[in-house]
Amino acid sequence: MKIIVVDDDNLVALSLKTILESRPDIEVLAMGGSGEQAIALYNEHHPDILLMDIRMEGMSGLDAGEVILQDHPDARILYLTTFSDDEYIIKALGMGAKGYILKQDYEGIAPALSAVMNGQSVFGDSVRDKLPTLIREKEAFDFDARGISEKEREILEAVATGCNNKEIAEQLFLSEGTVRNYISSLLDKLELRDRTQLAVFYYTQVKG
Repeated sequence: MKIIVVDDDNLVALSLKTILESRPDIEVLAMGGSGEQAIALYNEHHPDILLMDIRMEGMSGLDAGEVILQDHPDARILYLTTFSDDEYIIKALGMGAKGYILKQDYEGIAPALSAVMNGQSVFGDSVRDKLPTLIREKEAFDFDARGISEKEREILEAVATGCNNKEIAEQLFLSEGTVRNYISSLLDKLELRDRTQLAVFYYTQVKG
């Protein structure tokens, strides 16, 4: 997979490049140190995944991510940061980022990138634990009003817990094609864009 790394700490960026390129399946196409550079590098290289810090001089990673996703709705952005800040998490996941993990978990970065490539959403443990309490309590979502079946609810939960289509198919004794159809139906019924938004919806509207 082809990656761009953006972090305003050059030592961190170089360390990430070294760690990632020790894997034969990962190539770091370019490195940047600001939100503005992230946008320019993404437009130039169109990477499989943009691995980006949040707090940076000038334009933040969140602001850069919003610009990139407006122009490239299918962009895979994985945020890597030292700050487990509630407001950052809500904004990152709400705008369609594929995950939010902490820099301290260096060993988990490459597996997280692989998971994102496989269509999963990735949350560090400390982030996942926070999700149910990040949004104010809301009334229970009326699934019946949207025509969402019990099977679709089971698939929604599986997506939210990070399962890929193959794993969901095995758990629910379905074909992968059927799982894809269910997920497509869920996205339409809930008026959401992708698996990440399904996961955020589950933790804020269902489990929360």
